[in-house]
Amino acid sequence: MTQREYSESTDRIVQTEPVVVKRYITFTRVNHWFTALCFIVLMLSGFALFHPALFGLTALFGGGQNARWLHPFVGVALSISFLGMFLQLAHLNILRREDLVWTRHITDVVSGNEERLPELGKYNFGQKLVFWGMFWLILVLLISGVAMWIQYFPELVSIETRRIAILVHSVSAVLIVLVFILHIFAAFWTQGTISAMTRGTVSGGWSWRHHRKWLRELARRQRTKPAE
Repeated sequence: MTQREYSESTDRIVQTEPVVVKRYITFTRVNHWFTALCFIVLMLSGFALFHPALFGLTALFGGGQNARWLHPFVGVALSISFLGMFLQLAHLNILRREDLVWTRHITDVVSGNEERLPELGKYNFGQKLVFWGMFWLILVLLISGVAMWIQYFPELVSIETRRIAILVHSVSAVLIVLVFILHIFAAFWTQGTISAMTRGTVSGGWSWRHHRKWLRELARRQRTKPAE
């Protein structure tokens, strides 16, 4: 089953009053929240190891030694978990022509005047930026993190390369935290987004307002192939 066939078999309009639209299956939601949990653990442990002033955060993990060995293993877990999300959602985050139109109307996005925006698929341009930002930064953090992992890969790279990896890892960590904050802010800004990832469903009105093209595609698909 291809990525497109997978998403088409999971998203569905439920014929109820009011209309409910299934947006995320249980596996996707669990995958998302596990990734988020790993990220928070990495962020706190990473801050603790980043600067002596933040070393007190190691108390959350039972001390500095625990934080030091836990951080890279959780990093690997996050990378694998995000890979699961990538395989499910990458094809839905490809940039489309309407995304360029969306960016030209960013003032309408901020003001909530969405009637002037183009009809969007399952994700808007901002959500796609977060997705791809997370993907590339996680990839850089994984590669640079392995280069820094002296306990298991002591001779993988030279000392000079390891120093560069530490710098790249630190800068990438700061950037991904900023992307994470943006993701949280956007989730609260657009009411209904968080409940979509907790319950897995959104209202028909929410779908029509924010992702009308996606809703039309669901309706057209269900007309040609009735739900089982």
